[in-house]
This record gives sequence, structure tokens and C-alpha cells, in this order.
Amino acid sequence: MKSTLFKTFLIFLLGIVFLQAQTSYQIPNQSILDLVDVPLAPRVLSNRDKTTMVFLYRPAYKSIAELSEKEMRLGGLRVNPKTFSYSRQTYYNNVELLHLETNDKGVKGVKGLPENPRLANFSFAPDQSKIAMTHNTGTQLELWILDLKTAEARKLTNTKLNASLGSVLQWFGDSKSILVKAVAASSEPLIDVTQTVPVGPTVTENLGAKAQNRTYQDLLKNPTDAFNFEQLAKSQLMKVHLDGTTNSWLEDNMYGRLRFSPNGQYVLVTELSRPFSYIVPYRRFPTQTKVYTQAGEWVKTIDEAPLLEELPKGFMAVKTGKRSINWRSDAPATLYYVQALDGGNPANTTNYKDEVFTWKAPFNESASSLVKTQNRFNGIFWGNAKKAIVQDYWWNTRNTKSYVFNPSKPDAIPVIISDRNVQDIYSDPGDFVMKDMGMGHRVLAIENGQVFQIGDGFSDAGQFPFVTALDLKNFEKTRLYTSSFTNQYEEIQDYTVSKNRLLVRMESPDDYPNYYFRSLSDNSLTQLTSFKNPYEALKSVSKELIAYKREDGLDLSGTLYLPAGYEKTPTKKLPLLLWAYPREYKDKKSAGQKTVNPNRFTYPSWGSPIYWVTRGYAVLDRAAFPIVGEGDAEPNDTFRPQLVANAKAAIDAVDALGYIDRERVAVGGHSYGAFMVANLLSHSDLFAAGIARSGAYNRTLTPFGFQREERSYWEAPEVYYTMSPFMHADKMKTPLLLVHGEADNNSGTYPMQSIRYFNALKGLGAVTRLVMFPKESHGYRAKESILHLLWEQDQWLEKYVKNKKSKSKIKVEIRQKD
Repeated sequence: MKSTLFKTFLIFLLGIVFLQAQTSYQIPNQSILDLVDVPLAPRVLSNRDKTTMVFLYRPAYKSIAELSEKEMRLGGLRVNPKTFSYSRQTYYNNVELLHLETNDKGVKGVKGLPENPRLANFSFAPDQSKIAMTHNTGTQLELWILDLKTAEARKLTNTKLNASLGSVLQWFGDSKSILVKAVAASSEPLIDVTQTVPVGPTVTENLGAKAQNRTYQDLLKNPTDAFNFEQLAKSQLMKVHLDGTTNSWLEDNMYGRLRFSPNGQYVLVTELSRPFSYIVPYRRFPTQTKVYTQAGEWVKTIDEAPLLEELPKGFMAVKTGKRSINWRSDAPATLYYVQALDGGNPANTTNYKDEVFTWKAPFNESASSLVKTQNRFNGIFWGNAKKAIVQDYWWNTRNTKSYVFNPSKPDAIPVIISDRNVQDIYSDPGDFVMKDMGMGHRVLAIENGQVFQIGDGFSDAGQFPFVTALDLKNFEKTRLYTSSFTNQYEEIQDYTVSKNRLLVRMESPDDYPNYYFRSLSDNSLTQLTSFKNPYEALKSVSKELIAYKREDGLDLSGTLYLPAGYEKTPTKKLPLLLWAYPREYKDKKSAGQKTVNPNRFTYPSWGSPIYWVTRGYAVLDRAAFPIVGEGDAEPNDTFRPQLVANAKAAIDAVDALGYIDRERVAVGGHSYGAFMVANLLSHSDLFAAGIARSGAYNRTLTPFGFQREERSYWEAPEVYYTMSPFMHADKMKTPLLLVHGEADNNSGTYPMQSIRYFNALKGLGAVTRLVMFPKESHGYRAKESILHLLWEQDQWLEKYVKNKKSKSKIKVEIRQKD
């Protein structure tokens, strides 16, 4: 009897150990692992004259230990209270330099970097001789300096910096001192909310105003949160000299954005104030915008903005009063700002939606009107005293316009130089070439009355990036360069007008991206970098852009990958993994455009489906999934049928090529793509299994809009109901893998969305699995999480897709048994 009990107990213990092993972090198949655990190419910075390149290296992933560091989520912020910095900041652990126009052109390592560097917030000095940066020691944030000439780094001061609200450091104009946010001496110890005894309830009240806000996360929840937020947001502004000495510049306050004027004589400072809010993030808390001299003396309070909890309905709704307050980059010390002419309400009909004003320091005279826009203001490109370009945008019509105007003659009528559908990628004229003026300011590169634009160059025939010159007198365009590569991709990074030279990045499906100078005088290329390809396993993988049509004639496309060495035969059909993300359009022409270049390097990011081409799958990545609503129709009015039509067209297209067994097709997506997956599995029989990561499945939990849907639940209840997979959980007959980060802070994709959906599916007998990643947000960062994610996805696909028996084989087996 004792022996039997012991054996039973031993089996029970082994069972517990087995279950624990199944819930620990797993590692995927070696062919996948070989593509994950590789070094990243560096992030590349360059100085103003493109004479020095700075290579910043970082680990490919964070560790789960890093994500487990102390984090406070307050008012839309996620802050490490030890270091007063973003808790999920990307850090770099090495820096190298390449001087391009000296005799010493080899890559140089930087001496003097801190032990175990965690570097961020890189900023060139106005004279381009140095870079300021921060180092996170794990207990505080430090200020460091890198001398570009000597390639040496050193710590400037022991002062503890505060980057909780960003904008942690700004150079003074002399390049000899830096304005920093330091941890405030008046900050009080934080309160542990788990150890406090409440003194009363938390109360919020509305007296009839409409506050139709998105479902923001990480909001303040109670007075203790508000107290802690203030302590973390509070900083002192300090002036740090290059010899390490410091001076107090402004006393403690909740400082937000800091911005020097182009001449360095003034500083624009934003200060947060109470009352805080429990329903909107800190960016909508009350603010005061002030201007100080470079010596820290108050000049003018430019604006006092109240708490913004209510806005009119619609994506184009804005606040009344001043917004987009900033310095004119073309003037020594002149501000500009924007005010709505329609009361901020897009429903109000006006000839012009916005007006731009300009205001010269020291602000003794009134601000003056500069230009008006027909749509909502969307940015301005300053050139010189007589030329500037303003852009506007209107979501509902997808219209955007660009106007050339004369800042010195505000009464002159602006000239429209571009009037287009922003989703019409083929007609995109490109981005304006800008010239760095220092102090964080850039102006249009104007040469002989011309400005220049760099375009992506998408077309039906492929992608051919270009550079165009636009004459600001007669508005004629001259094409200066068009890339002609059909088996490579040439990305134009910048155009130096004075040298008639491009900085380009060249790549192909097999060739890792590297940087070159292209001289437009003789079209010659000079290679600058020689980064090696860490993904050799993908070199022989087949990659092509396939084009096909939806049943209603809409043009679609996707990038198809086939395993290395695969040869098509009637008996060797592949399983297919289809990966996509739905996008809304107001016209079929734009929806059908090709915006993928198959000549780009095949780069397997953590969320990519490309790994499975090494596991014997065909992969259709970035399959076009347009949802179109023309005229008065909204895209989401026919979301489900369009979704299914997109999926069927994609599968039909790959099947017609003879590559796949259409009974073994899986679909995957992230965020809104996960929402797509759940809908496809519920309302079609096209798939053998699905993978849905970090999605939302019950749209009634996002009642004031989601994605690009402006209507509220009460305006379009049938749309919300029809589009919600949760409401149709009883129709789920296909295995579905659900994945979510426990710390997801994306608006609308609460972790609860996956938990509730899983419970519904489980209750209705569906085949499903829910994986919740500790510490992870909307995108996953820890190496342990990512390896386990790939393992989960691989196991799911192997079980329910690759090794799924076709119906014909099942019938044969049944007959044999009979």
C-alpha cells in the first residue's frame, strides 16, 4: 500500500514538474534560432556636412530581467522611478566613428565609454564637434560627452538627470554648455500605493460635456497616482559646462519640451500644471508655454492651455486656442503658432480650417496672421524671408495640399503646388530636402530659386526613387535623378545640393544594406560602409512580388517567399502562411497600388513570418488587405465581406501558381491584423489555423472609435457588432493561437480583450490556446519572450497546418479501416 502511494505521489510530482516545464520559456527550432540570435547592424547618424558617420550598436533584444525593472505607469507614461527615465527606452552599448573626408578613413572605436554602456538621447553640438548623450547606470541617468575628433567619451557631471517627460538635454548656441533636466531637489519620496490606506473614494464627474475619448491606458487612477506623477515629472533646469561645472537655470517645475531659438538667445519652455485628469494622458494636462532668455530670465508667457478632456467628434477635431507653438527656423527668434478657424470642430463649415500666426521676440507687439489653410494645418517648411511651404490635411477626404507662400507678404495669395489624395502613393512628390542650421532647426535647401524633393517612386512598374527640383518662380519640375535598378533597391537618404551628391543605401534580397555616396555629376558610387549579412540562411530563399485581383476587380499584391531549393511538383505542395494587416481606403485606385519592393533585403524582425520559409512553408507576407468605402459609404460598412474576399484572392493566386496545398493554409496578424485573423476564422472556411497577437476582439469595449473608425458605438451599433469576433465566437471552428503582452498599453488592445475572447472560445468548445507574456507591451522586447513566441507559433503551425491531413487522405484511411 505504501509503495503504491509512493508511486502515485511520484507520478503526481513528475506531472507538476512536466507542467512547470511546459510553462517556462521555450526555444524554437534551430533553423529559426539561427535567424534570431544574430547581431544587428548599427543605427547610423551623420553630421551636418556628411563628413563623419556615427555607428550606434545595440543588442537585438532586451532581457526579461530588464523588462522586470521597477516601472510606474502614470498619466500615459511608463517611468523607471529609480532612474527618472522611460522604462522601455532603447539603449546602445557601443559607438564607432567613420571620418569620410580625411586620410584616416578606418572605423574607429570610441575610448572612455562607461562600463556596460546604456546610451541614449544623442545630440550633436551646434558646431558639430561633439555629441551629448545620456548613460543609464541602473540607479541614475548621467550626462556624457563624445568628442568626434579624438573619438573619446567622458562623463560631464554627477548630476542626476530626469528624462521622465523627455527633452532631457539641449545644447546652448556656443557649443560649450548644455541645458539639462535634473532630478528636482524638492521631489518627495514616492508613495507605494499598495501600502496606503485610502481616505476616501476616487471621484470623477461630468456636468453634461461630451468627452468622447479613446480607451487610453496607463492613466492616473487616484490622488496617490497624481502625487507620484508630479514627483517624477518635476525637474530642475541646470546649465552644465564642458568642464563639468553646473549652474541652476530655472527652479523646480514639471518641465516638458525645451527648444532654443535659431540664434540661441531664447528658450521656449513648456510647463505642466494641475489639475490632472483620470480620463486623458498627460499630454492633455494644463500647460503654460513661456519664453526665457538664454540666461534663464522670463520674457513672455506665450500661452496658458487648460485641461483638455473634451474635444468635438472626429479625427480632425482640435483644441481651440494656440497649438503647434514653435520657432520659425528661418528667423533668429520668431515664434509661430496655429489657431482653428472652425472652433476645432470638423463639422463646422468654413472656407479655411486653420490660420498660422507669427510673433517676433521680445513679443512687445501683437502676433500677425501669416497664412490660412483649407484643410487642417499639417506642418510648415521654412525657407527664407520670402519663401516657405505649408501643408494641410483632411482625413475624411484623404486630401492633402502644399502651398508656397511669402512670409514677408502675408496678404499675397499662396500658390498650391500639390493637391492630392494622401493615399495615392504613386502621385507622392516626395519629401523636401532640408538644410541643418544647428540648434535643432532645419530650413528648405534653396538653390537658385529651386527646392528639392526626394520621392519613394512607387509605380505599377516597380519602385524607382527619385530627386526632383521645383522652381519656386514658375513651379516647373526637373527630374535630377531616377534610380533605375530592377534587381536592387536604392534608398535615397539625403541630397547635398552644394556638392550635387546623394547619400544612398543600397540593398537587395541577398545583399545587406550599406551606405554609398552617389555623385550626380558622373553617376559614380563610392561605398562608405561594409556591414556583413548575418542572415546567410535566407540567401537562397525565393522572393517575388505577385500581383492578382480580388473578385470585384481590385488589384492586390503580396510578397511571396518559397523555401531554398524548392522545385514545384504536383505531389510536393507546400503549406502556406499568409500574414497581413487591413487598411482603410476611400477609393479603389489608391487601394490597388503596389507599395512593396521585392528587391529590399529580407530582414526577419521579431514579428516576421519569414522564419517559416526555413521550415518548409510558402509565406505570403504583407498581403494587401484593403477595406474600401467610396463616396458616402464607410469602409467598415462592408468590412467582413471585403476581408474574406482579400483572403480568398490571395490564396487563389498562390494556388494558381501551383505551389500550395490550399487545405493547409494559416493566417496570422498583429494588433489590427489579429482582429483580422479572428474575423477570417469566424466567417470563412479558408484556413486550417490562425495566429492572432495583441488584438482587440470586442469593439463595444472601444465605444468611441477604433483604428480609423470615427463613429461611436451608438451611431453605428451594427458595425460594432458585426465586426466583433467576440460576438461571433460560436462560429469559431478553426484552431486559433492567441498571444498578448500583459503590459499592453496600446489604445484599445487591453490584455483583457484576449482573455475574455479566450474564455468565450473555451466555453463554446473551440480549439484555442492563450499565451500571455509577462512584462511585455504591445510589441514584444525581451529575448526570452520572442524566442518563446516563435516556439509557440512553430508548434501551432506544425500541429494544425503542416501536419494536417488532407480530406482526401482521411477518406482513404477510413476506407482502409472499413
